[in-house]
Amino acid sequence: MSSKADNIILIGMMGTGKTTVSSILAQELGYTLIDIDNEIEVLEGCPIPILFQEKGESYFRQVESDTLCRVLKGTSQIVSTGGGSVLQAKNRELMKEAGWVIALTASAESIISRVSSNGDRPLLAGNIEERVKNIMKERKDAYSFADVTVDTSELSPEEVVRHILTLYRV
Repeated sequence: MSSKADNIILIGMMGTGKTTVSSILAQELGYTLIDIDNEIEVLEGCPIPILFQEKGESYFRQVESDTLCRVLKGTSQIVSTGGGSVLQAKNRELMKEAGWVIALTASAESIISRVSSNGDRPLLAGNIEERVKNIMKERKDAYSFADVTVDTSELSPEEVVRHILTLYRV
């Protein structure tokens, strides 16, 4: 795979471990760590929940696409994407062209357990269990374009990284 060495791009639902795994991967490989959500917050000068509240999800998704496009021009990066970054076809195509795409998955129960204490997730307003299950249902095929899928439900972040590195170095 010629693009394998360019970037490693982590996709997946919120709560699957993208932020933690990407940080460890970047350290292990000596790659630059880029978190798309952090990039957006710096660019917009406010936290994502405020951005959602003040400008709406469609505005956020456009900024997300623009940020992804800019970031993926770089190389030797570990890129942690937002859970919904895969919703637009142009983003999926861009990710496939720019690197090796890894989808992190987890069971609904694992995700609910991981995100239930975090009130900074605008898409989880209301009943968290119901929202997580609905989002999982809506996005059930959205991550299928990935080169590799890793279920993080029963694995520590370090175990996920070891698994990814084993596949990456093949």
